[in-house]
Amino acid sequence: MPACKRKWRETTLDRALNYLSLGKKGRLVELGEEPVGAFARANYARLVVVAADASDHTWRRAKSFVAGTDQQCIRAPFTKDEMGLAVGRTELAMAAFTDTAMALAFLKALPEPEKYSVAVESLEKRNQRLSQRRSEAKAAQRNKRFGKNRSPKK
Repeated sequence: MPACKRKWRETTLDRALNYLSLGKKGRLVELGEEPVGAFARANYARLVVVAADASDHTWRRAKSFVAGTDQQCIRAPFTKDEMGLAVGRTELAMAAFTDTAMALAFLKALPEPEKYSVAVESLEKRNQRLSQRRSEAKAAQRNKRFGKNRSPKK
């Protein structure tokens, strides 16, 4: 692999792993099989990420956590050691993003986003609905404070 292509791949992987690290610091990511399973069964997981070198049993279990729901499950191009290093562990086989925007940013930072197009579309749709609900709630608060036809004085 040419040096320039390898360097580009490393920087995109670093960017994606940075989102994983940021999510952990902001409590937007659950780490490990048991917490991921609990959040997925409670329908709080937006994206379940499984390491590339995780066992087939772990992959099947992750898919069973999200089966029949709108939650997405992908196999990331990282090893367990790389994922663990990003979050301060020795190794990590499974993680779940609980925030839609953070999960979407993580997916878009991966080297081949077209490979995960189904997950990206689903998360973008969910993110649009979420932002629309937030703007409607903000408008309702404004209407409650100032009335529907009056705008706030500046």
